[in-house]
Amino acid sequence: MMSPSKKLLLLCLAVLAVLFLLQFVMPSYFVLTLTRIMIFAIFAMGYNLLMGYTGLLSLGHAMFFAVGLYASGLASYYWGLPLFWSFLFGIAASAAASTLIAFLALKTQTVAFMIVTLMFSQVAYLSILQFSHVTGGDQGLTLPPESRSFGFLGMTLDMTSEATRYNIAFVVFAAVLLLTYAVTKGPFGRLLIAVRENESRTEMLGFNTYVIKLVAFVLSGTISGVAGALNGLIFGYIGSSSADFGNSIEPLLFTLVGGAGTLLGPLVGTALMTLLIDRLSGFTTAYLIVIGIILIVMTLWLPKGILGTVRDRWAKWLN
Repeated sequence: MMSPSKKLLLLCLAVLAVLFLLQFVMPSYFVLTLTRIMIFAIFAMGYNLLMGYTGLLSLGHAMFFAVGLYASGLASYYWGLPLFWSFLFGIAASAAASTLIAFLALKTQTVAFMIVTLMFSQVAYLSILQFSHVTGGDQGLTLPPESRSFGFLGMTLDMTSEATRYNIAFVVFAAVLLLTYAVTKGPFGRLLIAVRENESRTEMLGFNTYVIKLVAFVLSGTISGVAGALNGLIFGYIGSSSADFGNSIEPLLFTLVGGAGTLLGPLVGTALMTLLIDRLSGFTTAYLIVIGIILIVMTLWLPKGILGTVRDRWAKWLN
């Protein structure tokens, strides 16, 4: 009989196969939409690692998304770094920022933790506006056309190409999904769940829960930075809206809708909410009211999200 972890791995591989093939049958608009969905699903996966698996509710993850976005974008814009190296620089900057913030934020708990992460995020947002001569402020910066291509394994990849953008987003999404699978299904993943369920008992058993939460925070922030760096370099634009409070709420929303603490929940939540918002905004300017009603209904009848409910009722291995 197949183990639960192998079932989940096969499901992940099937999802990746479907995502790869969809680009050949979908119209251009949906290819672009799915590219966005994969990028923000990476953001939500990073958030889910902290909130869904570890039980730490952050209100400031837009900061790490913005650090990845601005570090990679400014490195390309001012220093002329090739896109691949700019991408790696953005990831490194996100890892450094998340490590620094983790040391400070994890000295607090529950509500205080939420407030501290929110305040750090607001500091990042206001700093972007304050140093507008470098960051572009409200207007942001558009990467020059000559920096939108790079060489890789003897090929020249043009980031203005729809297929190139889609496949780069797909490769990064697949890598993050499989990394998250490896983390959550291994011994460390069981420690994350133990901290979420009963931190004091986990500590009593001899585990250093502070270190566990620190590693989870850094991994979460770095993955969020990966999404930010990818978003900036793929679409060639870096803007201050990436660091505002609304961008911290989005991964929380996507995770809760899809199912916190499930591997594929962030993808399901991101896809559903993105498509809903895109469609509803074409019919009415009051689309957020409709979204709010949908969320209220889901909270009442599907409090654990879509995949969370499926897991609890029919497929226990779907976590």
